[in-house]
Amino acid sequence: MLFIAYETLTKAEVKVSMAHLGFPDYFRVELGITKIIGAVFLWLPVRLLKGAAYIGFAIMFASASLAHFEVGDPIGKVFTGVVFLAILIVSYVSSTRLQKPADKNY
Repeated sequence: MLFIAYETLTKAEVKVSMAHLGFPDYFRVELGITKIIGAVFLWLPVRLLKGAAYIGFAIMFASASLAHFEVGDPIGKVFTGVVFLAILIVSYVSSTRLQKPADKNY
């Protein structure tokens, strides 16, 4: 996620893409900063912060797919956000299962 945040803040292609989607440039900067904050929250050992980061990333990926769909982008661009959302869900489920104590009934 830090790499994606870096690209969001520095790559000209991202700036063009955000303009294509109808977003102002300051939104790209805000999005990059929130991605960095979310990545830091995922590293911290505080469940509430991790949960907030997962929710924020889920909203971001779903919104990205919807934005690409609304401007008529090819299905590949629309589906990319869905794929990242699926990976995020797998990550969340895996991390919550690792945090729970082992249940002897399994």
